[in-house]
Amino acid sequence: MPRVHFKCAICIWNLLLSTLKMRSKELSLSVKQAIIRLKKQTKPIREIARTLGVAKTTVWNILKKKERTGELSNTKRPGRPRKTTVVDDRRILSLVKKTPFTTVGQIKNTLQEVGVCVSKSTIKRRLHQSEYRGFTTRCKPLVSLKSRKARLEFAKQHLTKPSQFWNKILWTDETKINLYQSDGKRRVWRRKVTAHDPKHTTSSVKHGGGSVMAWACMAANGTGSLVFIDDVTADKSSRMNSEVFRAILSAHIQPNAAELIGRRFTVQMDNDPKHTAKATKEFLKGQKWNVMQWPSQSPDLNPIEHAFHLLKTKLKGKCPKNKQELKTVAVEAWQSITRDETQRLVMSMRSRLQAVID
Repeated sequence: MPRVHFKCAICIWNLLLSTLKMRSKELSLSVKQAIIRLKKQTKPIREIARTLGVAKTTVWNILKKKERTGELSNTKRPGRPRKTTVVDDRRILSLVKKTPFTTVGQIKNTLQEVGVCVSKSTIKRRLHQSEYRGFTTRCKPLVSLKSRKARLEFAKQHLTKPSQFWNKILWTDETKINLYQSDGKRRVWRRKVTAHDPKHTTSSVKHGGGSVMAWACMAANGTGSLVFIDDVTADKSSRMNSEVFRAILSAHIQPNAAELIGRRFTVQMDNDPKHTAKATKEFLKGQKWNVMQWPSQSPDLNPIEHAFHLLKTKLKGKCPKNKQELKTVAVEAWQSITRDETQRLVMSMRSRLQAVID
């Protein structure tokens, strides 16, 4: 018999000890019940073990446990104790309810002030257990009482409109496109059905300026033109007045409507002063276009606003160095918005109108 080296023997012995100390995988209740059933059939332990593919000692231990306690269920393992008490859990929930825009880091600092040291992951788990999740805030416009009434009336009139009605609308608006995109999103802790609760939303107001100003149109069938204002104005500025606006409408409404909708269409535009100017109204009357009456302070209802969000999201991965490069990538991003995406945005009008009514 060959001699075994002393150090090798020690290694083998340690390996055997570690294997014996390893906790074996617990058997399922169905396997344990099968062991008891076979034992009642006077099957020997060796045969039961071979039939079920378990160790003989395991079968023997289960039979002894059943004989001693009458139980087959696994003993509950203690595990690591919770890092927070019931009072701590209530404090975390109270902080979020009181200040939904608080961050996990701020909650952690607040708990440390009262002597509770827990990780951010623990705080998140406690909030998740109470059905709170971190969401991006919904942005709602600051709306006057007069405009709220107009929005509500508009929503009630159009809530039951069929999809054919929305498919015939050419949506138009202007937007600011920054050279360096910043979405300004904030995170809020809330439950799933409380997205539009005032304490879970941020407010937006109309404002001008920016790197590039653009006018665009879209319909359910896809996006239309993306026109940069400084390419239309005589002084190459981004300031658009009624005259510039009429020039854009004259050049782009009819071709885009013909391509995306057909002969019969409705033009949508908001109540910006250059849209409601006397010269603009006379121009629209002369064109004999059907213009949709739109409630003031309602950018959240306009599908093209959400298309602009898609556009700016696509631009985040781009790195234009100047305005001309920004225009190029902006046109590419606008044209890359698919028909399925515009269709989904337009068809979501009903849910947005329902939110106004609610």
